[in-house]
Amino acid sequence: MATATTALVGERRYLLDGMSWQFYQQFLAEVGDRPIRLTYDQGRLEIMSPLRPHESFKSILGRMVETITEELNVPVSCCGSTTLQREDLQRGLEPDECYYIEHEPLVRGIGNIDLSRDPPPDLAIEIDITSGSVNRQGIYAALGVPELWRFDGEELWFLHLHPDGTYQPRETSRSFPFLRLADVVGFLEQLHTDQTSVIRAFRAWFRAEILPNHPGAGNAPAPPL
Repeated sequence: MATATTALVGERRYLLDGMSWQFYQQFLAEVGDRPIRLTYDQGRLEIMSPLRPHESFKSILGRMVETITEELNVPVSCCGSTTLQREDLQRGLEPDECYYIEHEPLVRGIGNIDLSRDPPPDLAIEIDITSGSVNRQGIYAALGVPELWRFDGEELWFLHLHPDGTYQPRETSRSFPFLRLADVVGFLEQLHTDQTSVIRAFRAWFRAEILPNHPGAGNAPAPPL
């Protein structure tokens, strides 16, 4: 059975029930690099095409992560919307952005990540402007992603994965313990201007407020503002 809902002008979600893992894999191959997100959860397949606001929010949050790793000279592997999946769990999805930070050395040089063998990304970014029919947060938890930044267009959460398999909101990031939720929200509120200006302001704030108190920071030449 297939259902469709229009949540915002230009965005449509389709839900297919009773789909096999093989169908999901074939659909992934057919979709290729098209701007479509597929979420698979034990037979349920949701198809979503993101809107421009969705892409703007995921881009600015991703650029903040990349700015932090540049300024701290921290190795990072940016995996974008790489499909995260495990056949044994019958679950899979594409995050808006995802990053290996703590575990970057373990996946360095690996072409295709296999989550039955390799660790999951340390951080994923999830823009959820409209409510989906599939529990994506539960899929991230099942895959073992330790931290999720979730933004619904109005509110941002830093979510940490607990041993019981649930995410709990926290005021600071797990990957960047010095980064407070309120710090990031302040810059998201500036998105009425252009992204370049927001990131320049974020970088200037980071250099003034975080770098002076961060051990080992500044070991590499800093990129220009």
